[in-house]
Amino acid sequence: MSARDIMNYDVAIVGAGPAGLACALRLRQLNPERSVCVIEKAASLGAHSLSGAILDPVALDALLPEWRKAPPPTCLAVQRDEFRLFTKGSSYRLPTPPPQRNHGNFIVSLAQLVPWLGAQVEAAGVDIFSGFAGSELLYNEQQAVCGVRLGDMGRSRDGSEGPNYAPGAEIHAPMTLLAEGCRGSLSKQLIARHKLDADRSPPTFGLGLKELWQLPAGRGRPGLVQHTVGWPLPTDTYGGGFIYHLEHDRVYVGLVIGLDYKDPRFQPFEAFQQFKHHPLVRTLLEGGEPLAYGARTIAAGGEQALPRMEVPGALLIGDAAGTLDVARLKGIHQAMRCGMLAAEHLTAVPSGAGFDALWRASVGGRALHKVRNIKPGFKLGLWFGLANGLLETILGGRTPWTLRHKANDQTLLRLDERAPGPPPAPRTLAPRDRTAAVFLASTSHDEHQPVHLHVADTSVCSDRCAREYDNPCTRFCPAAVYEMVAGDDGVRRLQINAANCVHCKACDIKDPYRLITWTTPEGGAGPNYQQL
Repeated sequence: MSARDIMNYDVAIVGAGPAGLACALRLRQLNPERSVCVIEKAASLGAHSLSGAILDPVALDALLPEWRKAPPPTCLAVQRDEFRLFTKGSSYRLPTPPPQRNHGNFIVSLAQLVPWLGAQVEAAGVDIFSGFAGSELLYNEQQAVCGVRLGDMGRSRDGSEGPNYAPGAEIHAPMTLLAEGCRGSLSKQLIARHKLDADRSPPTFGLGLKELWQLPAGRGRPGLVQHTVGWPLPTDTYGGGFIYHLEHDRVYVGLVIGLDYKDPRFQPFEAFQQFKHHPLVRTLLEGGEPLAYGARTIAAGGEQALPRMEVPGALLIGDAAGTLDVARLKGIHQAMRCGMLAAEHLTAVPSGAGFDALWRASVGGRALHKVRNIKPGFKLGLWFGLANGLLETILGGRTPWTLRHKANDQTLLRLDERAPGPPPAPRTLAPRDRTAAVFLASTSHDEHQPVHLHVADTSVCSDRCAREYDNPCTRFCPAAVYEMVAGDDGVRRLQINAANCVHCKACDIKDPYRLITWTTPEGGAGPNYQQL
């Protein structure tokens, strides 16, 4: 085995999303002599970045006050909001909830915002290494984090060293910041090792599915933001749809589904396709063409699920901790706020001690406190959730209680506890299945690299899971990664189509037996969300 290269920095940041890049730039703004690097598993900045996305510019204004003079490629001021209740055949206009009013905000592409911001970061002297995945954290003799090891390249499927094998380098730094986004693999390890979630509510997540459509000429309404609740989701399932109108007759259309849903037969991808066939949405899309598809989980746990955000030598920032404001459906400005605050704190306190309390007392932390009870209120159904959300909004979060979440892998009912729902209605809009959708995600994994999705005991899949839940992984995955395939002996066994993976992490979250672990594949592999 070749020796590993070692690079030394003052600060190492894992993840080139809004939190990591904002932190890196603010560190250099405050101290141009500080050496900072950012590592990113995607082949290029933004390739794995996916969000709705509506940008509240408050954090970007503070970081780059002149940004409007040369904005990112997709950046359109919101002109009008609509909030609608969908039934199967109709829709009803409702007052837009105050947290979701978007005057002064912008429709953006996170996949384009990230490389635009990355260019500012590199110009400030930060080293950005794209195509390199962090495989494990490094610890010193005092058990403090002291850096990160990058994943090896060129291993064969059986784990042996192939002809192009290259060992991953080590980045040593007295301070490592994890900015991996929702359900980051290193963040998950750090939280578990240091019990950072002790005495906290279990986290809860949503799964967002999104497409970019080219509409027939003249059909788009640039700047219109539409949000929906109701059909096609069951009344006991949290979530809603969105349609964001861009210029040149293009729209983002998507559906977010709470991963605390109960029905083992529920199929998020199928629900998204049915949403597109609602009369209002179908009238908009029919005759158009889908250009891109993606899926990503969303950290929706809020304040009560935030783990402790500091350990010796490391901080959790942005959605690696779960700073998204789910009531406002916005996480970009919160992630940037968190990253910038971390940079400012490290300038004053190089050890990072006290950052957890500092974030919770900050503007971003207080925003999460005000809305902490809105998402868990939907556990009792859509109507209770809407009423509870109204109460919490009116009172500004001053209710004297804090509702808790239930772990998403523990919410599925067994087959004998839930009657099957009606079969899905026929559909005509593309893409018609998950395999076709994955093509639109431009996903690429070397077929010969080790599988990055680990199942601890596949015999459970063939026996117990099949009997109790009918293998829900074959349904909740939005990319057809998991299949139950009959062998020559007639026994159905799990087949993992790892090359399809869009890195959404739903399997790591929703598996009722906690057998599936998502790990980083070789750097550079995965989806390519350049247009989303």
